[in-house]
Amino acid sequence: MKYRKFGKTGAEVSVLGVGGMRFPTKKVNDKEVIDQKRAIGMIRTAIDGGVNYLDTAYSYHNGESEILYKNALKDGYRDKVYIADKSPVWLIKKAEDFDTLLDEQLKRLGVDSIDFYLLHGLDRPRFEELVKKFDLTGRMQKAKEAGKIKHLGFSFHDDLDTFKDIIDYYDGWEFCQIQYNYVDVNYQAGREGLKYASDKGLGVVIMEPLRGGKLADVAPHLAETFKVEKKPVEWALDFLWDQPEVSLLLSGMSNEQQVRDNLIYASRSSAGMLSEKEREIFPKAKEIFDTMALVGCTKCRYCMPCPSGIDIPGIFAIYNGTAVTGEDKAKKEYAELETKADACVKCRKCEKACPQHIKVSSLMEKLAVSLQ
Repeated sequence: MKYRKFGKTGAEVSVLGVGGMRFPTKKVNDKEVIDQKRAIGMIRTAIDGGVNYLDTAYSYHNGESEILYKNALKDGYRDKVYIADKSPVWLIKKAEDFDTLLDEQLKRLGVDSIDFYLLHGLDRPRFEELVKKFDLTGRMQKAKEAGKIKHLGFSFHDDLDTFKDIIDYYDGWEFCQIQYNYVDVNYQAGREGLKYASDKGLGVVIMEPLRGGKLADVAPHLAETFKVEKKPVEWALDFLWDQPEVSLLLSGMSNEQQVRDNLIYASRSSAGMLSEKEREIFPKAKEIFDTMALVGCTKCRYCMPCPSGIDIPGIFAIYNGTAVTGEDKAKKEYAELETKADACVKCRKCEKACPQHIKVSSLMEKLAVSLQ
C-alpha cells in the first residue's frame, strides 16, 4: 500500500479508501440488507492489505453501514484505521440536532471519537440555509474540542464558485471530498477545485472515481482508447493517483474480487506515474464517454426509496444501456420491470436528494415513452 500526507491534518492515509455505500447485500424477509459476513471479510481484507481509511455516512445502506463498521472493526482492527463519517445536514431542523445526530453516529460506530467528520453533500442551499443558519462549523469545532471528532471537513456537490465560497467561509476546514474522475474534470468542483483546495492546505478525498462503475465496465469502443496492458478501471484510477493534489480515492467495492484488484492497482500507484503521452488518452476517452452518457446517474441511490416504487437508478441504467447494447435489449429489460417510469407522480423527492441534480420527473415522463 502507498500512503500520502492528508493535507494539514498531520495524518498519512492510504491512497485507496473503502467507500461504505456499495457493500454486497442479500434479502432477509423481503428486505435488502448488507451481507455482513461478506462485507466484514472484504473490509478486513482491505485493512490487511494496508488500507487505513474507511468512509461511511448516516444514510448509507439505510443506516446499516455505520453498524457494519462497528462489527468489522472488532478484534483489533479499529486501531489500524481512520473512520470518516458524515453529518446528515438535511435532517437538521435546529442547531441542537447536529449534536444529537453525532451522538447517534458514535453509538452506531461503537467509538468515542470519529477521526474525520464531514458535513455531508454541501451545495448552495444547504450551505446558506443550514451551515450558516445553524452555525454548523461552530458546532463542529465544539465537538472537536469535546473530543468527539478529530478533523473537520465537508463533502460537496455543486458548482465551482460554491465550492470556493465554502472553503473560504471557514478557516477550520482540514479536508474535503469531491466527485472527480477523467470525465468530471470540469464538473462540480472539478480539476480547478481540486487544486484550489490543495493550495489551501486541505486534504482532498475523491469520490465517484469510476462514476458509479461506468468507467470500469466500459463499452468496447471506449476500452479501445486505452493501452491493453492495463484494464480501463486501472487507467481510471491511475488518472487520479497521478495527480499529487489527490490525497486518496474512495472505492465503493461490492465484491471480493474488486477488493483484491484495487489493492494491486494501489500498490502500483504514485504521483506523476503517467507520461504526457498517457495523459493525452483521457480527453479522448472523455469525448467518447460523453457521446454515450445519456443520463449522468452514478447509482448512488440517494433518490431511493421512491414513494411510487420506481427503481430510479435501475431505469436510468437500462436507458443508458441503449448507447452500448442497443435499443432492443433496453426495451426488453424495461418490459420486465414490475414498476415502470409512468408510475412517477412528480413528487420530486428524488430530485431534492440527487447529488447530480438530475431532473428525474421530466426524464421519467420521457422514458415512459421512449422505452415502450
